[in-house]
Amino acid sequence: MEIPKECAGRALNDLQNMSAEFSSPEIIEETAVIKGSAPVSEIMDYQSEITGYSRGKGRISCEYKVYFPCHNSDEVISQIAYDCDGDIDNSADSIFCSHGAGFNVKWNEVPQHMHLESVLKPKKEEETVRERRPSYSGKPVDDKELMEIFERTYGKIDRNPRYAMKTEKAVSQKQPKAAPMPTGPEYLLVDGYNIIFAWDELKKIAADNLDLARSMLINALANYRGYKQNNVILVFDAYKLKGNTGSVEDASGISVVYTKEAETADMYIEKTTHQLAKNCRVRVATSDGAEQMIILGSGAFRVSAAELYEEIKLAEKAIRNMVDKLPTGGRQFHKIHRKEDNNA
Repeated sequence: MEIPKECAGRALNDLQNMSAEFSSPEIIEETAVIKGSAPVSEIMDYQSEITGYSRGKGRISCEYKVYFPCHNSDEVISQIAYDCDGDIDNSADSIFCSHGAGFNVKWNEVPQHMHLESVLKPKKEEETVRERRPSYSGKPVDDKELMEIFERTYGKIDRNPRYAMKTEKAVSQKQPKAAPMPTGPEYLLVDGYNIIFAWDELKKIAADNLDLARSMLINALANYRGYKQNNVILVFDAYKLKGNTGSVEDASGISVVYTKEAETADMYIEKTTHQLAKNCRVRVATSDGAEQMIILGSGAFRVSAAELYEEIKLAEKAIRNMVDKLPTGGRQFHKIHRKEDNNA
């Protein structure tokens, strides 16, 4: 988990309530890094919580660890009300054979009927696989010696020695074929608040006026879209507004999306990427590591916040160069409207 250091107290309290095990936060400049493990049932939807209290600056990345004893087993067992004796389809009993006939033995009576030691019994430390395996003192034969023996027997190998023992068909199957690139229109999906708090100039403005920072990002992407002639979808989190059904607005040619209640920008981008990537070229701009992995799995291309910033600055520079090359009348027209906009 990577969060602003001022949010570390809230995060540690949440993790304790989740029955998580974690180390002390590691402070790196303005960021607190917390590593540990937690039950999947507790932490599965925690990313939305982090996004809320860290204002889009926090993120969490998880991977499967291993099965652990249930942290709330009494509660789970009580909810399920499982009765092993009443589970007819998945019986816990065993069938034993005696004098050519089988008979049923209850699960808790099995040890009394067994005539061999259980394979589930814990092994003694000295009975390891290494000790039971017979020793071998011969010199191992390396790949080079094996190849020399093979060539003396069957002749010189012309193809790649790595596949010498395989047929041509097996070798050809080893070469995977890349999926064809979609030929549809290009889309750029942008995680709005993630980008605002990743760009220093917008981050400073957002500290005093978040609406102004949003407007500046919309204007920058509108210019970028006009130059690139692609489709731009800018997504902002609005999932905390109760009763919010979500909205999509057109702003200077780009689609500005405000997510519905209980739907984060990550969730909307993941869903939209999955739908568009089948037939279109999709790029997603975000600095969230977890979201980037999901994007790659959906067949889209990821763009970091820094890369998007550079692309927009290059587009703005190209637009200025195009304006400067306009005839005198064209430049005057541009300056007149620029002046009117400033007066307005």
